[in-house]
Amino acid sequence: MTPIIELIGVCKSFGGLRASWDISFSISEGEIVGLIGPNGAGKTTLINLISGNLNPDSGKIIFRGAEIQGLAPDRANQLGIARTYQVVQPFRGMTVIENITTGALFGRCGKGRSVVEAVKRAEEVAELCKIADKKTELVANLTIADVRRLEIAKALATDPFLLLLDEALAGLNPREINESLSLIAEINRMGITILIIEHIMKAVMSVSRRVVVLHHGSVMAVDAPENIVCNEEVITAYLGHKYAARTRRQDEKG
Repeated sequence: MTPIIELIGVCKSFGGLRASWDISFSISEGEIVGLIGPNGAGKTTLINLISGNLNPDSGKIIFRGAEIQGLAPDRANQLGIARTYQVVQPFRGMTVIENITTGALFGRCGKGRSVVEAVKRAEEVAELCKIADKKTELVANLTIADVRRLEIAKALATDPFLLLLDEALAGLNPREINESLSLIAEINRMGITILIIEHIMKAVMSVSRRVVVLHHGSVMAVDAPENIVCNEEVITAYLGHKYAARTRRQDEKG
């Protein structure tokens, strides 16, 4: 399959700390790829490099055939890269529909949209994300689950080709996690490629076609979920033997 994004030898340091080192992998168009690793492994740094929030010290980031390293976040978004944040960042003094409309006025298709068209797009996205019934609510009145959905909706409203999700399931209960995973799968069926950071292993393994494992800022493994849980290096560094054994037992039961 054709890569929608490719990272080649990407490095980023903060003083003497190597946050990303010689990162190389690609994501095919239409994939859901999980990004996992211990705290401090460099996962959010990598999202920041792809989205333009940080510039790499060296290496290339190729998105849809063009190098994008060093581009500002707004330019990356206009090219079709959208993201959510681990710490949610809604416009708290605005309503749900105003938040989503802001996204629709920017991003890949925002330049040619009128406000009326942007509101219409925002209403479509709110319906997809199942927060249409809250569209006139202020952000302060939302539950954690609704705010997480709002963050996804804001990103979707920019009409991305690639959606970067940074711990979009954090703080959710099991029912809300399942609902969010269903939403992620539905977004992917629309043709949007997804890179998802997540610490809930059952969730990320269930939704991802492939998994990238980071450790100390470097790529430890890139493989299918069922192979990742059998990888001794990954088990030792991150998953743990109990998790791996439990997952294998579940697979054997079918």
